[in-house]
Amino acid sequence: MHARHEIRFRGLEREKSRKTSLRAPNKTERARFFELEDIGKTLRTSRPFPTLSLAVPPFPIMNVLFSIILLLATGLTAHGQAASGVENTAAAPAGPSRQIEPAYPIRYAPMAVEDVARLLERVHGYLNAVTPTGLVDRATKQPITDYSKPNSDADLAAGDFRLVSYEWGVTYAGMLHAAESTADGRYRDYVAERLKFIVDAAPVFREVPETRRSPFRSVHAPQSLDDSGAMGAAFIKAARAGIHPELLRPRIDIYLDWISNQQKRLPDGTLARDRPLPDALWLDDLYMSVPALAQMGVLTGERRYFDDAAKQIVQFHERMFVQDKGLFMHGWIQDMEPHPVFHWARANGWAIVAATELLSVMPEDHPQRAAVLGIYRAHAAGLAACQGGGGLWHQLLDRTDSYAETSASAMFVYSIARGINRGWLQALACGPAVSVGWNAVAGQVNDNGQVENTCVGTGMGFEPTFYYHRPVSVYAAHGYGPVLHAGAELITLLKNKGAEALVSDGAVQFMRSPSRH
Repeated sequence: MHARHEIRFRGLEREKSRKTSLRAPNKTERARFFELEDIGKTLRTSRPFPTLSLAVPPFPIMNVLFSIILLLATGLTAHGQAASGVENTAAAPAGPSRQIEPAYPIRYAPMAVEDVARLLERVHGYLNAVTPTGLVDRATKQPITDYSKPNSDADLAAGDFRLVSYEWGVTYAGMLHAAESTADGRYRDYVAERLKFIVDAAPVFREVPETRRSPFRSVHAPQSLDDSGAMGAAFIKAARAGIHPELLRPRIDIYLDWISNQQKRLPDGTLARDRPLPDALWLDDLYMSVPALAQMGVLTGERRYFDDAAKQIVQFHERMFVQDKGLFMHGWIQDMEPHPVFHWARANGWAIVAATELLSVMPEDHPQRAAVLGIYRAHAAGLAACQGGGGLWHQLLDRTDSYAETSASAMFVYSIARGINRGWLQALACGPAVSVGWNAVAGQVNDNGQVENTCVGTGMGFEPTFYYHRPVSVYAAHGYGPVLHAGAELITLLKNKGAEALVSDGAVQFMRSPSRH
């Protein structure tokens, strides 16, 4: 909308009443002023520029000063619009403050698809270089090439991250997601090479001495949801994508057997642990169970897996969701009263990603789908409400003096973007938070492709100091899978419902203004 530009000749009237020695403007000066006023009227019907409300001095130099101000105002505005490529549809405020640019700590405008893709390539390049496949004999220091024979001295080739950890299960899933959204086969190849290596190398570790922890113990005999859930989900996603399905299936069955039949549960079937105290619920465990159960439901066609996945979401929600904040508490202990409440960011990330993964494959006619979708929407609203001013979310979501944390922020970007893409959330309402959130996450990926400011592994705490002072590290493996997921989902968004995302009236919008008035 064109700005209204008012040029008021108030100086003359004011000066008439003053008892000063200044003379009144002569007829020539008056004619020059009204000529300039006519020019201003013409300009304001053809190009927006900042409102000028000026008291014009009643002496000969007035026409020179006025001309300079008018030219600067119109020229600077035209230059700014041309340089930024953004539209200006609002009435401009009066005065020179219109020209002051916000000092955003991050890139503000929506990122182009090709820029998102380049960032994901950088992450892939780093991970591909620092997570080699291969085994080494600890005694001889030589590579092991025969994987058919047990070797009690076998160990994984040195790398920055563990190929069989739950964090890397998330990373494999993120790589598959990136392969789908970018059509770049390198992401798929990364997963195919490493999952085949895990299955092929497993026999080597059958006879590891009890005195030494086997790096493949979780592959042979999982003992927790951490061992089984994320890796199980990744294995199933890979098999469904056509990556070694027959080779992976025996391992899939081992992982899912632990989740369905061996993990501790409360009497109502809610998955639980006896750590750090008896009958404990960890919000993290929603991700360590629900995505694998949901994927198994798709793989086998058995509804019982969807039933169990929905049960976990609903029953965790009943115990751990704080309605007035729209956030989950991190941990819950049976019979602890009053229960300390800490909204740890990454735990909330695990929870909303779990709901996202379930809704993505859950049958539309499942009786619990509406309940899960309602939980997802309430959680997404709570998360959007506490996004930090720099685009990231805080370690403790409702405590802005806790540090901004990357892995959780990436989880929120992924989950909310998926909600927009699937029609669970509205792009106009939620798209800007996703765009700014992604830009902030992208700012945490350094030139080497490492993800910075990711909180290390974290247990359950009952006072705030524990959470405030958890270290961060580029070697905290929790950040890489979420960043891949977030970027991949954002690419899908920017190609579809976010194709018109732009900065309009100075703010990110997910639709062009239908009017300039």
